[in-house]
Amino acid sequence: MSQAAATGFFSALRLPRLSALWLAAPGLIFLAVFFVYPVAQLLGLSIVDPAKGDLSIATYQRIAATDVYLRVLGITFKIAGNTALISLLIGYPLAYWLARMPEFFRGRMLLFVMVPFWTSYLVKTFAWMIVLGRSGVINNLLMGTGVVDQPLPLLHNEFGVMVGMVHAMVPLAVMTMLPVMIGIDRRLVQAAQTLGASPAHAFWLVYFKLSLPGVTAAGLLVFISSLGFFIVPAFLGGRRETMLAQLIITQVQELLNWPFAGALAAMMLAAALLACWIYDRLFGISSISGGAAQESRGLVRNAGLAILAGLATASAMLARLFRSLFGRAACALALPVFAWILIGFLVLPTLLVIPLGFTSSQFLDFPPPGYSLRWFQTYLDSPLWLQATLRSFLVAFATALLATCIGGFAALALANSRTRWGGLIFAFFLAPMIVPRIVIAVGMFYLFARLGLIATDLGLVIGHTVLAIPFAVVTLSAVLKTYDQRLDQAAATLGANRFRTLTAVTVPLVKGGLIAAFLFSFITSFDELTIAIFVSGGIKTTLPKQMWDDMILQLNPTLAAVSVVVFIVVTALLLIAERFRRST
Repeated sequence: MSQAAATGFFSALRLPRLSALWLAAPGLIFLAVFFVYPVAQLLGLSIVDPAKGDLSIATYQRIAATDVYLRVLGITFKIAGNTALISLLIGYPLAYWLARMPEFFRGRMLLFVMVPFWTSYLVKTFAWMIVLGRSGVINNLLMGTGVVDQPLPLLHNEFGVMVGMVHAMVPLAVMTMLPVMIGIDRRLVQAAQTLGASPAHAFWLVYFKLSLPGVTAAGLLVFISSLGFFIVPAFLGGRRETMLAQLIITQVQELLNWPFAGALAAMMLAAALLACWIYDRLFGISSISGGAAQESRGLVRNAGLAILAGLATASAMLARLFRSLFGRAACALALPVFAWILIGFLVLPTLLVIPLGFTSSQFLDFPPPGYSLRWFQTYLDSPLWLQATLRSFLVAFATALLATCIGGFAALALANSRTRWGGLIFAFFLAPMIVPRIVIAVGMFYLFARLGLIATDLGLVIGHTVLAIPFAVVTLSAVLKTYDQRLDQAAATLGANRFRTLTAVTVPLVKGGLIAAFLFSFITSFDELTIAIFVSGGIKTTLPKQMWDDMILQLNPTLAAVSVVVFIVVTALLLIAERFRRST
């Protein structure tokens, strides 16, 4: 179709009042087919007797009657809950410190949180295996200084799992709480102090109360994300730290027990939905996306105020004690020192992998006895590694292109729509972030096996696009919130039709956001492992899948070299994406 014909077509097109939402139709259909249907089908398998085809709850009865499965379920909830709690406790001071900074410095410091957040879970887990191992960095340091006589058991136990989980989830907690804290008017705290409130009472009863929607939203997202973890417990934990996602993988890949895998997935999804329901009843689910939180009433509100008052009183007493012991200057430095220690915790483990990629030794000793490029040469000389790398780049490029197009139209539809359906559609596009990835991956595997998409690049692109769409929608929605719609109206007044306005006005003005959405989607695909484990079929392996296979067999310097490559690629793309996003 020529440009003139296209222009005539869009000029002649007369859509009804809800026409803006039609732009979201491709995304709604795509997610309905490749997200909702596979997940619903997987859950349906859990209540069907495979032998007779009748409805049955035998799989759930088996779970309830077997101590092993109940114990794994309890371990999963315990680890996810502890991860959420610790991430909030140590992430809140960092978010508070960042929120107090001027915008220019905050943007620079936020990169210390963003880079660990987007760094591959495999690379971060590999780093902690090097740090916490019996001959790892910490044990070598402690034994070398004579603090201990034998290596401490820091790995393959609950401690190792919690360190890896908290390290992975703190950036998510900080990035969720920070926007809420930035929006709090600090003059309210000053007004409370002017009226006689102590600094501790002003913080807990004013500032913390206003930041509570961000805190609870962070806890919700961290808890749900932690439910589906399997990389960290697989490598940093032991048998006692087996989580639900690991059981699901075993049921599908080794036992081919689809009804039982569906029942386990249903339990995980039910836990996630229950957490969302509780959050919605207390705070309103819209507060996650920056909407106003609903006010709690009755006993819940009174109990919350009583707890905050108690915390304020205890904090005031501790503040006076610390000031008398260490002085005001030392107390003023406590928050920056803690923030920098936490930043070191987030950044340093991954940076330790870089010198190991250049080691001359055949073993992963830190510090390396010498430096060499031999392991990068091994990586470049391996057809298996190069094919996996090339496939990851190609799949990520196709995924980013598709997700940006779908997410761009969806964000444009939501920005131009003022109907009550907008919030529901926005929540639907965010759903792949809420549903645990392992549930999505297993559902896709069952669907793709019948469609012939297993071990195909197309299957990988479709699966990765489902996961990347929420990031594209969120990025572009944030950009379009500040977009002046009067520019489109002015173009229409001057005779431009909708197609011409979109291509000549809207797209050029938000191109920075489009590039950022493309790069965020690219990173999401490039680092993705869960979909690749099931959809690649062991043939169309990607770089994360090849790393996973090698890490299961044995840690080696080649893995360190590959981790360096992944870290550099992701960090470079992230910095470029942030630059374009901020320039819009």
